[in-house]
Amino acid sequence: MKRLTFDTICSLVTGFDPKYLSIELPSLPYADAFDVIEQVILYRHCVPATVWKFQRWVGIGDERKMREAQECFDGFLEERIRVKKKESFEKKEMETVVDDDFLTMIFSGEAGIDQGKLTDGFLRDVVFNLLVAGRDTIAAALSWFFWLVAKNPNVEEKILKELAQVMGKDELNKMVYLHGAMCETLRLYPSVPYEHKQSIEPDVLPSGHAINGNTRILLSIYSMGRMEEIWGSDCTDFKPERWISTSSTDEKKMVVNHVPAYKFAAFMAGPRTCLGRKIAFVQMKVVASCVLRRFKIEVVDGHPVVPEPSILMFMKYGLKVRVSNRA
Repeated sequence: MKRLTFDTICSLVTGFDPKYLSIELPSLPYADAFDVIEQVILYRHCVPATVWKFQRWVGIGDERKMREAQECFDGFLEERIRVKKKESFEKKEMETVVDDDFLTMIFSGEAGIDQGKLTDGFLRDVVFNLLVAGRDTIAAALSWFFWLVAKNPNVEEKILKELAQVMGKDELNKMVYLHGAMCETLRLYPSVPYEHKQSIEPDVLPSGHAINGNTRILLSIYSMGRMEEIWGSDCTDFKPERWISTSSTDEKKMVVNHVPAYKFAAFMAGPRTCLGRKIAFVQMKVVASCVLRRFKIEVVDGHPVVPEPSILMFMKYGLKVRVSNRA
């Protein structure tokens, strides 16, 4: 899943397919560097700031790994930006059809970004953030989704029934039950299990708690998804139906319930809402529908499935399954 989403998000953002999911499963230094960066970010959350800042200053330990990984990944990003900028300008001069990736949209002016702001540093930061948002978060969510579906045959049966009705019509928005199963997966196993915020000035939280300026606050999205006072007595059950209701105009039509972002915070809320929410659901639906329609997935007996300590909720031991063709 990580290889698939890395190929996909690189293609969408830079127009370049690294072929990380090729049959030979290649090792790409810049993809490995991506993993190192995530690991060191978690390390920074677990030790006093003075420790990792000292390590960064003298260039030792995890901070040395971080520096090397950043240099490697920045080199990859800078090369992709340079190539895409050259291609875009050449195609524009020749008046040929340009690609539809994000970098092309930026260089062509379609993204609505002031061309005067397009410094190399700005472009690198934008592309890096988009790659972070579109790679591992979706990969983690899909892994938990397939595990939950495999452990709940009744849910799998309902998804297959829905797919049989809408597949081939290119209508992802009609996959209501599948959407509910995706939301339920993210409620129980949010790709970003906690958020780290810091107040700039003294404030009062909605709960009534007063906080000082420069106060660090950890929001446990994982815990919120399992709180009985928020989701009811069945909060630990995998129940896609909680996201679905009948249409007010047609009792036979099922629609997705609107749940406030401050209740379902897997994509955060307000000004900090994830910009890639819609893209994430599209990609997850496409992958899930293609896989489940063709293959039966069964979790290997005795395989441990537990979260890995990380800034993202991966499975510590991966997901070991048996795959067979559907009849």
